[in-house]
Amino acid sequence: MKTLAVIGLGYVGLPLAVEFGKKRKVIGFEINQARVEELEGGHDSTLETSDEDLAAAKHLTFTTNIDDLRHAQIFIVAVPTPTDKNNRPDLTPLISASTTVGKVIKKGDIVIYESTVYPGATEEDCVPVIEKVSGKKMNRDFFVGYSPERINPGDKVNTLTTIKKVTSGSTPEIGKEVDALYNEIITAGTHLASSIKVAEASKIIENSQRDINIAFVNELAKIFNLMKIDTLEVLEAAGTKWNFLPFRPGMVGGHCIGVDPFYLAQKAQEVGYHPEIILAGRRLNDSMGAYVATEVVKLMVKAGKPVKNAKALLLGITFKENCPDIRNTRTIDVYHELKDFSMDVDVYDPWASYEHVKDEFGIDMINEITDFENYGCVILAVSHNQFKHIDYAKFKNAGSIIYDVKSILPKEIIDARL
Repeated sequence: MKTLAVIGLGYVGLPLAVEFGKKRKVIGFEINQARVEELEGGHDSTLETSDEDLAAAKHLTFTTNIDDLRHAQIFIVAVPTPTDKNNRPDLTPLISASTTVGKVIKKGDIVIYESTVYPGATEEDCVPVIEKVSGKKMNRDFFVGYSPERINPGDKVNTLTTIKKVTSGSTPEIGKEVDALYNEIITAGTHLASSIKVAEASKIIENSQRDINIAFVNELAKIFNLMKIDTLEVLEAAGTKWNFLPFRPGMVGGHCIGVDPFYLAQKAQEVGYHPEIILAGRRLNDSMGAYVATEVVKLMVKAGKPVKNAKALLLGITFKENCPDIRNTRTIDVYHELKDFSMDVDVYDPWASYEHVKDEFGIDMINEITDFENYGCVILAVSHNQFKHIDYAKFKNAGSIIYDVKSILPKEIIDARL
């Protein structure tokens, strides 16, 4: 069996390396030495992989040494594809990983990309880097595949092996080999796409579609709020029809849904089309943090509570529930808006790393809730399981405004919800 090298050991790469490492030799490559030491110690701080699963990957080793990659015949690239401050695709990690592969690739080797990109990025942006660095040519000296990641951070039900995998290759034969490779670990099966570009496009529209649907219900929430209609009750009533899509309003962040539509929009503009719905959805979803903060301030004013210098409690800073990931979290928008209203904001999140939040946002989180009497408002921004068991009656009895962004609390104990 061919040796695999997985480049990038984050939320996507590590689960892949672990599953393949249970069956064949895998080299896990990561530029972060601390990350390698953590994994060699048997623990994954992202919590995507359990200590038991790490221990079960008997054929998996970790390294930061590029020379170790020369022992592999198949390279799987699983690095982030972020956007810059202007929401333009930033392929820097992908180009860097392609450069690394180019330095060690041998004749007959296969490179498989998992990172989410716009259609054409693999063959038009990544392959030329490998060719330039290695002096080799695709489909003559080496081959390429694309199999988009479908990891859902924090989801312990829909995991890597239980989600059907899209596969593709630079030739029909390589497509079949890539497909067979993933079938070793994917119990849900695979779908072999006709080309790399089809596979790339399929991934980018998955998240773009979800982003647009959430934007729609966010707009409904704004409309129904003005009409004094409870949005959740409307959605529950509409959801009694078999083909109604059960999306809920909220803030859209993370490394996928809040980023990927910009990749598709960029490529659309390059080929001469200005996307309207995609970018409109992005604008609306990115506005929700400011909207939530403003609604909370309105409720405080109506209740006769002072806003300036008032204390606020923000429950949750990660981008989604039951997950430590703070990448591209839009909860931070609520925090900044409240600060702009001259409020004193405490952030509590039992899932987020105190150090990571401090490094990324300059925020010193509180370690526990000890004050139930002096908060002018409490905002439940992320639906961590722990937040369902807080005694909100203590806040209510002290006169706090309680705003439930995620609609998980009983209606009688909150003042409003999104």
